[in-house]
Amino acid sequence: MKLMQNKKALIFGITGQDGYYLKLKIESLQGTVLGVSRKNENYIIGDVADPLVVNELVQKYRPDYIFHLAANSTTNHDVLYENHHTISTGSLNILESVYRHSRKTKVFLSGSGLQFVNNEKPISEYDAFEARDVYSVARISSVYAARYYRRIGVQAYMGYFFNHDSPLRSERHINQKIVQTVKRIASGAKEIIELGDIDVRKEFTFAGDSVDAILNLVNNDQIFETVIGSGKAYAISDWLELCFRHYKLNWKEYIRIKPGYIAEYKKLVSDPSTLFALGWKPRVDIESLAKMMLEYKQ
Repeated sequence: MKLMQNKKALIFGITGQDGYYLKLKIESLQGTVLGVSRKNENYIIGDVADPLVVNELVQKYRPDYIFHLAANSTTNHDVLYENHHTISTGSLNILESVYRHSRKTKVFLSGSGLQFVNNEKPISEYDAFEARDVYSVARISSVYAARYYRRIGVQAYMGYFFNHDSPLRSERHINQKIVQTVKRIASGAKEIIELGDIDVRKEFTFAGDSVDAILNLVNNDQIFETVIGSGKAYAISDWLELCFRHYKLNWKEYIRIKPGYIAEYKKLVSDPSTLFALGWKPRVDIESLAKMMLEYKQ
């Protein structure tokens, strides 16, 4: 992807898994990455929710690309204001700063598969939104901001992420919780994993593949919104089977199901036809992802 060579990218959310893999990818393509973090002193200290900070960064660097990956990826109502500031206000700050000071900059904003109406059929970027939680409210708001600014000349792209993982996920994410618990059990720990509905089906895409999809999207000038996913759904029980089998263990001996648990959804899967037409396909399958996460050493 020679289009990234000698290009400058500004990444908000550089310390998350997507920011990490996007940084590696752009640098491997001989681009320059400027990361922004609220706390990590290895990067530019700044908050995307602060319009003065964003405005100053855009004016100073006039990057070729801006990627807004910052968010607290939870649907918990308690983070209403945090996600509103980071996602909604942050998106608006970036778009307005680019509109005023750097019209040639391409802007990528993160969306989520959770913000769509989910009838358990494959979801595409053409499907309707549903404000089912405060996280979705913030995401939907940023979409309409992007569409408005696109009308007035900003190259604003939306990528709607479906579930994707890597060894960098925290244990508050169920897939990593399972991985880390299985590793401890394999080392002799006496643990039981308490889980909700293990029949829930979702995607298990590698975050490194997902950032490749981002670059495919922002380096075309015809399509501005796509879902980012593999289009393949697996049950959580499938993930349990893969993880425990890696150590020749029977997962059914280490699981306790929470009584009365009601999942947010029974199935969440994308229809990535548009993304595939742009030339992207995932390279890491669910088995390879499980092996990668289980064998990862910090």
